[in-house]
Amino acid sequence: MTILAPSLLSADFSRIAEQIECVESAGADFLHLDVMDGRFVPNITWGPKIIGDLRRLTPLTFDAHLMIEEPERYVDDFRAAGCDRITFHYEATPHAQRLLTYLRSIGVKAGVAICPQTPVGLLQDLIEDCDTVLVMSVNPGFSGQSFLPRALEKVREARALIEDRNTECLIEVDGGVGESNARALVEAGAAALVMGNSVFGARDPGAALRHIRSLLE
Repeated sequence: MTILAPSLLSADFSRIAEQIECVESAGADFLHLDVMDGRFVPNITWGPKIIGDLRRLTPLTFDAHLMIEEPERYVDDFRAAGCDRITFHYEATPHAQRLLTYLRSIGVKAGVAICPQTPVGLLQDLIEDCDTVLVMSVNPGFSGQSFLPRALEKVREARALIEDRNTECLIEVDGGVGESNARALVEAGAAALVMGNSVFGARDPGAALRHIRSLLE
């Protein structure tokens, strides 16, 4: 079954407990947490304190996506805040393999994300140390962007690499994902879909999530 990961970046934080409960009861698998520092991407979101507070609201898997420079400086704090999966950007650190190994050593699922301009082939020496490859299907930094169709081919490329080198690795896609492209992404090889506006932008986020699930069954 495809993993569905609503992105809290698109939620209404004035009603955050209600919004989390809504997608949890609708069958969300992960909660996707976009961490932005205003340096790696032109936006700022939240840090470990907020994530730690959110952790008390739900038992769902916390899937942290670190869009930050020097992620190795902060991963211990995000682990302590309750993140179960931590994905950082290939472009944000010169020591990706070391960080992947360290993340596994502290008990989290380790992931690496690639921006739209980054070739999948650059992951060939990292893939055996990855639990997740996150293919960005928009340029990171803001929710509500349009899906970049080239991402479908990148998912296929990632699938080929994983089947050859690490079949346990999860392919996740983030950016502009919704009912119009969810099935195509899964058919291309995606195992997890991050969805922001397509879920939290709906009048009833739970109904929107269940509808997308139904399209994939």
